[in-house]
Amino acid sequence: MNAPSLSGPLFGQRRRTLRVVALGGGHGLAASLSALRHLDTDITAVVTVADNGGSSGRLRDELGVLPPGDLRQALAALCSDDKWGRTWARVLQHRFTSAGALHDHSVGNLLIVALWELLDDHVDGLDLVGELLGSRGRVLPMSAVPLDITAIVRDQGAPDSATRSVRGQVEVAAMDAEVLSVRLEPDAPPARPEAVAAIRDADWLVLGPGSWFTSVIPHLLVPELASALHGTLARRVVVLNLAGQPGETEGLSAATHLDLLAAHAPDLRVEVVLADPRAVDDHEALTAAAQRLQARLAVHQVGVTDGSARHDPLRLASAFEQIMKQGIE
Repeated sequence: MNAPSLSGPLFGQRRRTLRVVALGGGHGLAASLSALRHLDTDITAVVTVADNGGSSGRLRDELGVLPPGDLRQALAALCSDDKWGRTWARVLQHRFTSAGALHDHSVGNLLIVALWELLDDHVDGLDLVGELLGSRGRVLPMSAVPLDITAIVRDQGAPDSATRSVRGQVEVAAMDAEVLSVRLEPDAPPARPEAVAAIRDADWLVLGPGSWFTSVIPHLLVPELASALHGTLARRVVVLNLAGQPGETEGLSAATHLDLLAAHAPDLRVEVVLADPRAVDDHEALTAAAQRLQARLAVHQVGVTDGSARHDPLRLASAFEQIMKQGIE
């Protein structure tokens, strides 16, 4: 499949490039960014900062910094496809294997944290890494402080009233229980002003795919981000996952994913819900759930062809192209 281009007849008569903000974390956000960088768009990634596991968790605990892992993945996803970009993407993602303190730390995490310490500013450090990589976009943390996620869960087979709380992104993601809702700690964290400004100035916002409770919904729980999402003139597209995530959303219908967004952000308005055919378990129910968000349902083949639950960057880019083209006609 040839890479699509949002140039020429689609945006050729526009006075400026479309500004697109993608919100999320981890592999889901990386999928959106890997697609968007194939298009003629001005990209900003707004990234969750609640990871408490692995290399990120250790650096967070030892140095008191934002967890850098999801930010690193976003930067790697925005590397260009030339030799320089491919090489630096591999360097960022490289993890050390040893019997000592460096075991499982990634080069990118250490580089990002080093720049934070030298420059004393999260955004300045990330911008400098982006310049080094020749990044196709900007990467911003969603909050100025590290966050924790607490979930209200119900164990399988337990009565409706028998709920309990679980704290920590890693712990929530690994739960073998039904996640009912999540909240952030602190409960009203400060947003990075650059992230708020990017959302307010955007033409399109992309929310998802990714871990629904730990990467997608948290953006709706930061008051300044939620206000910007509600007040922006940008159009919003929600990208659904290709399959449920074991432990976190396994067994949840596609429609329930949308209802969970509405439950955590009742004022959220969406223009388009993008789903792959394999993720549409009940077309009528999903259409109705999209309409409750004032959105239309767009079904496109955006997954890879090997049967795994991964988005294909070029197919997803093509779907974004069609959706955004329809949005400006």
